[in-house]
Amino acid sequence: MTSELSHGRQWLILAGLALGVCVTNGFARFAYGLVLPAMKAQLGWSYAQSGWLNTANALGYVAGALLTMALIRRVSPARLFSAGVLLTSVALLATGFDEAMWAQTLWRVAAGLFGALSFVTGGALAAALFPRDGRRNALAIALYFGGGGGLGIVFAGAGVPLMLEHWGAESWRWAWIGIGIVSLFICPLAVWSSEQLRVPRAKPPAPVPLPLRSMLGEIGGYAGFGLGYIVYLTFLSAWMVERDFGAGTIALTWVLLGSCITLSPFLWRGIFARFASGLPLAMILTGIATGSSLPVLWPTTAGLVASAIVFGACVFMAPGAVTSFTRQNLPSEAWGPAISFLTLVFAVSQTLGPVGAGWLGDLAGGIGTSLLAASGLLMAGAICALLQRPLTER
Repeated sequence: MTSELSHGRQWLILAGLALGVCVTNGFARFAYGLVLPAMKAQLGWSYAQSGWLNTANALGYVAGALLTMALIRRVSPARLFSAGVLLTSVALLATGFDEAMWAQTLWRVAAGLFGALSFVTGGALAAALFPRDGRRNALAIALYFGGGGGLGIVFAGAGVPLMLEHWGAESWRWAWIGIGIVSLFICPLAVWSSEQLRVPRAKPPAPVPLPLRSMLGEIGGYAGFGLGYIVYLTFLSAWMVERDFGAGTIALTWVLLGSCITLSPFLWRGIFARFASGLPLAMILTGIATGSSLPVLWPTTAGLVASAIVFGACVFMAPGAVTSFTRQNLPSEAWGPAISFLTLVFAVSQTLGPVGAGWLGDLAGGIGTSLLAASGLLMAGAICALLQRPLTER
């Protein structure tokens, strides 16, 4: 069916799918870092409690990814995508109505679970666009993963800090309600886009042995990514509030961050095509580690701007790096199982980062120590990835 669609219509469909990622990733996973300082101040949370809620979101994502793998054999990807976007929007809206930790945990888990349902299936839908044009197809996939999430960070970053400064910390409820309402307004285009595509239900894959021992460098690097990247996005605003940066600086930093995420697919396409080793992932992780440490090592507005640019240009490209590695080194029948395994490694590792960083921040008396620790974990992952050689033997 997609081959019958005009190119203009396919780009519009891609815009709707990317707006779904704006909801499920940009808002559901990362906007929490913007609202967190106000919630922490008004509710009296520790850093460990604050980090727990993004760990809860990550646990929900793990459950959602596993649920998607089970359901996609029975339900079309379009229906799963639509349900995920709608239910994620409801979860975001509900987050603003009850301050109790159990309720906050429930809605963070729900946002992660339903967000994964949409995000994973949306990748299959984006891959169905431009089926006869390899270059446009690759660009569509890159824009789906990088563009939508970056756009959500831009939207939230431009509005939430200024609103919280104007109305005070107690207005955190209205931040979530506003994010939920914007998400619900996005839903019609996202749902329409998914319903324009007919991607067949996945068939149970035949067992394919993976050369896991030969892939340990890439696996270790991706685990380091999951452990480290989420700390910056969870606690950057909290660190800035600790250091008395104003709402304008916070907004500027997040808008730059989201803008660089949106542009990052264009920066990395050539590197992915050129190298079949773990070098692209190592370069990305080094960039993320640098961006994570810059606010602490260079605690000025200029340092924050540099941090946002470097971190944003790299952070969403790690999944692209492992996907490119898989496609260049494994036979096509192993692509699905390999990417599924690496996604599970990432999803499990990112559950540990926020609560661990929060605990360390409480122990050290400031979250800056956690940002440096996350940078160290990312550099360890970069070293692992650098040791990964092409799989010359299948």
